Amino acid sequence: MHNSLWDTRNISYEGCAIQLFFFLFFISAEVSLLTIMCYDRYVSICKPLHYGTLLGSRACAHMAAAAWASGFLTALLHTANAFSLPLCHGNALGQFFCEIPQILKLSCSCSSLREHGLLAVSVCLTSGCFVFIVFSYVQIFRVVLRIPSEQGRHKAFSTCVPHLAVVSLFLSTGTFAYLKPTSISSPSLDLALSVLYSVVPPALNPFIYSLRNQELKSAV
Repeated sequence: MHNSLWDTRNISYEGCAIQLFFFLFFISAEVSLLTIMCYDRYVSICKPLHYGTLLGSRACAHMAAAAWASGFLTALLHTANAFSLPLCHGNALGQFFCEIPQILKLSCSCSSLREHGLLAVSVCLTSGCFVFIVFSYVQIFRVVLRIPSEQGRHKAFSTCVPHLAVVSLFLSTGTFAYLKPTSISSPSLDLALSVLYSVVPPALNPFIYSLRNQELKSAV
């Protein structure tokens, strides 16, 4: 945002490291929180009588702490590893922010294999979250389709579909951006993918978190 407002494309080495850390921190926490939100929908629809027990204030606090802690650890490992690599292929990133694939392109060390290993582990964990979300939604839709009231089914679907759409967009574009073959990589494709997973899902978060709230909708 600073570079856009001040019409500059420069960022310091330390600033790039800090930007990468916070980007990875928030993007990792976003994956965890979207998974937790899916669990919340699963319990509220499939096990409504156990909602207070399974998702009490203590459980919510523990899940939130786990989301932020996992995001911090992921960001710390990736940032420390990416900036421990010697960079000898210039200092120009083909992106509008500091991103791991762009930093690896500047590296001249075979130790970048270590970073690819970390990326593979992160993708596996993210895929695990996605499988959990898909399994949960299969159970949710099985229960919703048995609801006799059309209004009840519509309410349940309208609550779940926006979340599922954002999860699908976020995880599919993010995974493809980091694991796509280098043979199909291009500046325009990299830019489009980065916008799709780093800008669009957070911009849609208010629709998932807030606009289902009747009081807020009335105020709007």
